[in-house]
Amino acid sequence: MKILMILTSHDKLGDTGEPTGFWLEELAAPYYRLKDAGAHITLASPKGGRPPLDPKSHAPDMMTDDTHRFEADAEAMAALDNTLPLTRVHDREFDAVFYPGGHGPLWDLAENATSVGVIEHMLRRGKPVAAVCHGPAVLCHARTPDGQPVVKGKAVTGFSNREEAAVGLTEVVPFSVEDMLTGQGGRYSKGEDWSSYVVTDGLLITGQNPASSAATAEALLAVLKG
Repeated sequence: MKILMILTSHDKLGDTGEPTGFWLEELAAPYYRLKDAGAHITLASPKGGRPPLDPKSHAPDMMTDDTHRFEADAEAMAALDNTLPLTRVHDREFDAVFYPGGHGPLWDLAENATSVGVIEHMLRRGKPVAAVCHGPAVLCHARTPDGQPVVKGKAVTGFSNREEAAVGLTEVVPFSVEDMLTGQGGRYSKGEDWSSYVVTDGLLITGQNPASSAATAEALLAVLKG
């Protein structure tokens, strides 16, 4: 299995003056579920190189066995330091794509034409697309061959409005993941706040929040092995 993981390059949390980026657990947990299952993983980002880490995801109470393992893994850290620029990605080479979250994707990956193209190409070739937490924001502009949103009629999840309100960023984010998915015709559902909740509908696999990271990768593996 060859898996492409696409991370954000965006490091500013709106106009707050605070930093943002990708969420470490949402990279580390899927990375090891996939790698330990035998997958070869390529990391990419819009700008290439080291993507910005949301510092809140590196707080002591947010660290997990997977994040500690990732930071102690020289191979993983080297891959993170040298993510492939998205414009150099040949999506035909991959069996699936996985999008970790963090708030960064709301600003760059959601609007990135190359990323949208990757999603559309993968789905048209019958290959799965997985995203967790704010990662499903990347589906915003992706369309089917007949011009419909790829989420239309699909069971999906992503960071909920309740959870966004709980972190105090409802008025900061450019759009709500829950509202976007619903507004584009997705059959959005959610679990309890901060608990693991994953939805699979055909080739689309979405997870609600950081706690869903590992389970989203496991659901992707199930589709790949299906």
